[in-house]
Parts: sequence; structure tokens; C-alpha cells
Amino acid sequence: MTIMKAIGVTADHQLIDMTLPKPAASSNQVLVQVDAVSVNPVDTKLKEMVNAASAPKILGYDAVGKVVETGEEVTKFKVGDRIFYAGSTQAAGSNAEYQLVDERLASLAPRSLTAAEIAAIPLTALTAYELLFEKMQFVGKANQNQKRTLLIVNGAGGVGSIMAQLAHWAGITVLATSSPRNFDWLKQNNVDHPLDYHGDLLAQIHALGYVSLDGIAILHRPEDYFDLAAELVKPFGHIGSIVGSPVDLPLYKIKNKAASFDWEYMFAKSDADNDVNSQGKTLQLIARLLDQGVLTSTLTRALTDGINAASLTQAHELVSAGKIHGKLVLTGGFNASSESRSEAK
Repeated sequence: MTIMKAIGVTADHQLIDMTLPKPAASSNQVLVQVDAVSVNPVDTKLKEMVNAASAPKILGYDAVGKVVETGEEVTKFKVGDRIFYAGSTQAAGSNAEYQLVDERLASLAPRSLTAAEIAAIPLTALTAYELLFEKMQFVGKANQNQKRTLLIVNGAGGVGSIMAQLAHWAGITVLATSSPRNFDWLKQNNVDHPLDYHGDLLAQIHALGYVSLDGIAILHRPEDYFDLAAELVKPFGHIGSIVGSPVDLPLYKIKNKAASFDWEYMFAKSDADNDVNSQGKTLQLIARLLDQGVLTSTLTRALTDGINAASLTQAHELVSAGKIHGKLVLTGGFNASSESRSEAK
């Protein structure tokens, strides 16, 4: 039996190194040898949901790697192709030496980027694209949204950083919040108007000459920003969020504007097996725009000493503490850390 290295989550939410049987591709699956993985806030949240029934669970929802085997129904890829993807919460994740991936969820990787730069992209780019162009109804084509405006709350995060670039590509004027220390990062990602979230955001936006905005993407604690969004959103405009609220949002405040509130959850399509092909197609577009230099990777930090329980634990701690703007990636191959090793039976 051929084995592989992987990192699992235990019932008490610890990350451990494991060895597992190497999976085999069937149907429309491809088997990918993983080169690099990224850590997202969703990883840290899903880690806390692992219990005795689901442990040890392999997380990881951003990866780039080489196809080493294809199922009998695969038509998009061949052995040797380099692909990138975010995958699905319904299958074992990318924190493993080899991963099975539904071909519909993946695309050929950009040719001009490093593995670390590529691994930073899939989940956040899909999230940003779907919220902007499928939910908030901006036009998903170059320069097709002139004179339209978007506010991104938490513009320096992983989703906000690529959302600003996509919005700029589509011709949208972008306002985004962050700490002033990240203003240069916002500008690097094509934000037109950086805003200090510590201050009076409404006053800052009015000072720029904007009375209302076409869209507001709340990428952090929507309950803290909903009143601001309700006041700013134009009639028939859109407010969207990727973060759940522990309290009811006062949606009645946007009723008389006939404005919409949109939830975005990137895994909803694969969870429900709904329009799954669209994610592979979106990543094809993202890859092309990256190779053309229209978009740039949002990678800001790479841990390069290998992918193992120790390095992944460090990455989870950094992401959980909010110490990363842009994206954090792990590279260096799968090698088990000496203090955490287990063999799955």
C-alpha cells in the first residue's frame, strides 16, 4: 500500500502529522500532488468544529499542484498539468501530500507565478468574484462599470485585497477601509480611496464627495457596519457580506430603498452541487488576468520550511490573531514535524 503524509485535526482541535493511504482518482476526479497551500480564516473556524465523529479531519482550501492521475470521466486535465483550486468542504482538503479534486472546481494554474503566489489566490478570488459579479450584480467584464462605486470594509484582508483588484478591472471606483499602516497595500491593490476604519467613515466618505454608493462589501462583523451601509447604499443597490452575524441585522433599514442584502459563501456551490462548473471557469479567468498582469497575487508571507503540523499550527495562530494582511502560504514540501506524528489505521 502506498502511503502519503497529511495533517489532520483531532477532536480536541489540535493539528497532527499523519500517514494515510494514498487515494486513487475515479470518475471526474483528478489526483493532485500538492506543492503549496494557503491558510484562510475558514480553516481556523472549521478546525474548531471538528469533533470525535469527524476527527481526524484534513482541512485546507487553497492549493496548487501537479495532476498525477485522472479518473475515467476527466476531460479537462491530463497527467502533468499544473492546476489550482479551492476545493470543497465535502472532501479531504489540501493539507495532504496528495488530494482528490473534482475537475469542475479547478483550472490550469497561471504560468507566470510561483507556487506560493498561486496558492494565495483561489478561495479569495472566487469569493470576491461571486460576491461582486453574481450577487451584487456588477458587470464582470473589463471597464464595464464606469461611474459605479464600491466600499470594501476590511480592504487589506485576503478577500478585500483581490476584490479591490477585480473591481478596478471592471471599472468600479473603489473605496476601502484599513488601518493607515496598510494604506500603501490598499493602493497597491488598486484602491482609489483608502479610509481609516478607526475614524468616522461616513464623514470620510462624504468628504470625498460621495453621498451614496452602489455597493458595500462588509468583510468583517456585519453587525458593526450595517447601519453605515444602510445609510450609504443607493436605491436598488447592494450590501453584501461573507461573515455571519451573531445578531439579527436590521434589514428593514434598506427596505424603502429597495436595496438588497447578499450573503456569499464560496463553498455553497459545491456543498449543494449547484453550478459547480462556474468555479473552474472563474479560476480560468483569474489565471488569465494574473498572467496578463491585470491582477497580482495577494501573497504577503510564506512559511517555507515545509508543510507539517508545526508550521500549519503557526500559520493558524497568525491568521486567527489577525496578523496577516493579504495571504499567508506554506511551501517546502510535506515533512512531518518530530513532535507530532501519527499513523492512521
